Amino acid sequence: MADPLRGWGCSEPFLLFIFLGTLWEAGAGHIRYSVPEELDKGSFVGNIAKDLGLEPRELEESGVRIVSRGRTQLFALNPRSGSLVTADRIDREELCAQSARCLVSFNILVENKMKMYGVEVEITDINDNFPRFRDEEVKVKVNENAAVGTPLVLPFARDADVGVNSLQRYQLSSNIHFSLDEKSGGDGQKYPELVLEQPLDREKVPVHDLLLTALDGGDPILSGTTHIHVMVLDVNDNAPLFTQPEYRVSVPENIAVGTRLLTLTATDPDEGINGKLTYSFRNEEEKISETFQLDSNLGEISTVQPLDYEESRFYNMEVVAQDGGALLASAKVLITVQDVNDNAPEVLLTSLSSTVSEDCLAGTIIALFSVHDGDSGENGEIVCSIPRNLPFKLEKSVDNYYHLLTTRALDREEISDYNITVTVTDCGNPPLSTENHIFLKVADINDNPPIFLHTSYYTYIPENNPRGISIFSVNAHDPDSGNNAQVTYALAEDKFQGTPLSSYVSINSDTGALYALRSFDYEQVRELQLWVTASDNGDPPLSSNVSLSLFILDQNDNAPEILYPALPIDGSTGVELAPRSAEPGYLVTKVVAVDRDSGQNAWLSYRLLKASEPGLFTVGLHTGEVRTARALLDRDAIKQNLVVVVQDHGQPPLSATVTLTVAVADSIPDVLADLGSLEPSTDPDDSGLTLYLVVAVTSVSCVFLAFVIALLTLRLRRWYTSRALQASGSGLAGLPASHFVGVDGVRAFLQTYSHEVSLTADSRGSHVIFPQPNYADTLISQESCEKSEPLLIPEKISAKERELEVLQKHGNWSAY
Repeated sequence: MADPLRGWGCSEPFLLFIFLGTLWEAGAGHIRYSVPEELDKGSFVGNIAKDLGLEPRELEESGVRIVSRGRTQLFALNPRSGSLVTADRIDREELCAQSARCLVSFNILVENKMKMYGVEVEITDINDNFPRFRDEEVKVKVNENAAVGTPLVLPFARDADVGVNSLQRYQLSSNIHFSLDEKSGGDGQKYPELVLEQPLDREKVPVHDLLLTALDGGDPILSGTTHIHVMVLDVNDNAPLFTQPEYRVSVPENIAVGTRLLTLTATDPDEGINGKLTYSFRNEEEKISETFQLDSNLGEISTVQPLDYEESRFYNMEVVAQDGGALLASAKVLITVQDVNDNAPEVLLTSLSSTVSEDCLAGTIIALFSVHDGDSGENGEIVCSIPRNLPFKLEKSVDNYYHLLTTRALDREEISDYNITVTVTDCGNPPLSTENHIFLKVADINDNPPIFLHTSYYTYIPENNPRGISIFSVNAHDPDSGNNAQVTYALAEDKFQGTPLSSYVSINSDTGALYALRSFDYEQVRELQLWVTASDNGDPPLSSNVSLSLFILDQNDNAPEILYPALPIDGSTGVELAPRSAEPGYLVTKVVAVDRDSGQNAWLSYRLLKASEPGLFTVGLHTGEVRTARALLDRDAIKQNLVVVVQDHGQPPLSATVTLTVAVADSIPDVLADLGSLEPSTDPDDSGLTLYLVVAVTSVSCVFLAFVIALLTLRLRRWYTSRALQASGSGLAGLPASHFVGVDGVRAFLQTYSHEVSLTADSRGSHVIFPQPNYADTLISQESCEKSEPLLIPEKISAKERELEVLQKHGNWSAY
């Protein structure tokens, strides 16, 4: 076998041929190159970087790669030079067989742009295949009485090359009986024939040995030979004859194995062995013999394996009918395979972004994929679709490539991931379809602040609580995920009564639980207004606020406090005066108390705990008023001791007691007389002490009496002035009634400044308590002040003066 590269010379002209034969053309989105076959691995094909408008170093940065479907990769990219090179040796005949043009198509993907470029490389033929005969030796039979010019069919040679490198002609070794003739078939194949030039004589030469040579048109010319043995037979003067020169049949590709496709019929009028025909394939290819079976006796052609339209659309074969006398006839057979929709569409995912941010813009490319259907015609037409209720769409790209794009912004909180079903359906009948699932996860961004369950909160805590006790817990939910959903809690900075709120309450930043940092006192703090802030850990962080009202609940931790009567500093007890002429229900005094608690804990009740004379006095349950329960009798003791208890309604209840001393007498002198008669003094020093006390009380009384007289004089002057104005026509109706003081007003004033007197039978034990206001009786209502009352008449003033004189003359008194 000759060297296919023989005659090329040195390697430099060969490389020059390669570069000159490498052409490219860019247009309509395709790049075309041309390269001869059988180049070494890594041979230059074209400058793909330049044709794509990229620098060689940008090939890797842009993620440029070759994408081809279901085929061994024939080409590769050289990232250093930016060139398209061969990935291995390319055999054009193996790749494209006898096709006039051999085109290899693939796509170049620019990953970062998700853009496809179509590339076509034409593989040009070189003369690397010899013409070949199927058999090295062939026997040809001929009757000895064959006429001059009788043609004899010879085996033809095949050359895998195309064009000028293919089979061009035949040569026959020199002889006197036969010449060579060539015929061309409809498929362009050249068929050699032996032509008898001189009559044969079997008795002289029974076998003629010839050498048939097939030559191609390459440079250098390659050739192949076969030995022809011409066997001279006895006379058989009738050759077989087929009913038609060419048989055609069309069958669907899904026909069952073993099905009879057609029957060839040939006739021979000879008898005996010369008329018995046998059928056989002539020069059949391996693919023919592997796919079909010919019954040698009946001429029936049937399948021995399934047909596949996608593998071969038609089969050409030649059938020979030969009789026993070596005469034969041939007929062409063309079997056409009809396409059946037996291939479902295919989806090939080329590039995919499995995660996309929820704030992506509309039109963001999610995936790039191609579709393919092995069928043809309508059976190979494909419709690609996705569900309509998704925020995505399909957009066709180069060839059968599609982009999957977003149609709007996504919301991870609404849908966190998508299972996108891509359905490809052909147009066959019935249609076939394929589903491919693309799983897409939506990446979260911090677009949602934490949300509290309520717009505001309130809670209660009893006072005197332990420090560090849990008060309340707030909870905020963030619909984001990851760090964007991690919520931390804090209290807003504020002050209460000049003290930061953080010294009262703290909050757990992780759980939102609030704790008391101190023990609360309802009497000091009744309510705290807090603001809780919930912040996420996003970038930037988002937050929200909620108000929390903390109410302090009162507990019964304060006993009632007696305001009146107030205990003197020296511990003595004041005396209340009750006239003997007092009727039942007479108001003797009033116990006034308060409780610093609130509500039921401050609801006070009064009761008489102990009395010197049971049944003589009563105490108002809710008012604390001490009144006579019956009329006073002469036998009733002048000094009555009462113990009044004041109790709240808390749980448990708290109480306080006060001791009252009530003097039963019509006037203060009577009190002094009665008390003096109880135990006369025998100590001479007591009389001196009593004298000093009398002088002191008299001085205070005189000052008080002078003040009362001055007050009355002032009031009388105003009254006379108002009368004079009334007499002059102005009238007194326009003056406020509060400018006049009646008897009740003076009495109230006197009671306000009354003296508490503590008397004992022994003048040494007597003492003075300086004036203290009587809160029960000193309050003068506006109504009483505005009433017109008669003024004090001189007779009543004189009676008061005489009463004071009697009091001053009494020897055993301590205070007024």
